[in-house]
Amino acid sequence: MSDALIETRNLSKCFNEGELLVEVLKGIDFTIESNRSVAIIGTSGSGKSTLLHILGGLDTPDKGEVLINNEDMGKLNDKQRGDLRNQYLGFVYQFHHLLAEFTALENVAMPLLIRRVDKKEALDKALNLLNKVGLSKRAQHKPGELSGGERQRAAIARALVSEPSCILADEPTGNLDEKTADQVFDLILELNQSLSTSLIMVTHNMELSRRADRVFELKEGLLEAQ
Repeated sequence: MSDALIETRNLSKCFNEGELLVEVLKGIDFTIESNRSVAIIGTSGSGKSTLLHILGGLDTPDKGEVLINNEDMGKLNDKQRGDLRNQYLGFVYQFHHLLAEFTALENVAMPLLIRRVDKKEALDKALNLLNKVGLSKRAQHKPGELSGGERQRAAIARALVSEPSCILADEPTGNLDEKTADQVFDLILELNQSLSTSLIMVTHNMELSRRADRVFELKEGLLEAQ
């Protein structure tokens, strides 16, 4: 049995572009172990986000397997797949996707509240995460009252509140200025290490990518170690 947290075997994915069939992923084999960080780089349209969505069970491959903690996602029904995703994975995107009508505290607690975790316990855990990302004093502010960097830090706290084994991050600093991007990425790596959470990050930022444990480039459908 593999000790990989996430593993792919011969992963392939095609899209139709007009009359053309474009193979964006061509037989990709990939693994990430616990408490590791991986950056995936590549040009726009190379399939980085597609790969990340398949790893996270948000999309399905045409061929191949995705295993999370040795569970084959392709053999699960929608509910089982959702349960596995919610148990092991957290997601951070380029845009924060916070709910405008709720406070930062409520947004961070939302994944636990949806699971029907006791409200006090959910809010306590959310406040603890907001403290870790330096936002405890902004807990009662709504997203419109926060800066771009603060909103992204709140989104990171939300991704971590359910204590996932791995964070999947799709251009998590792509919507931020250079200084704020550096600060947010520092935070992601710090939490990756302190909470023993693995990280798979898609980015176009070469400087940031080099700070991960491993860097892969997705080029012409193939994933190559750098």
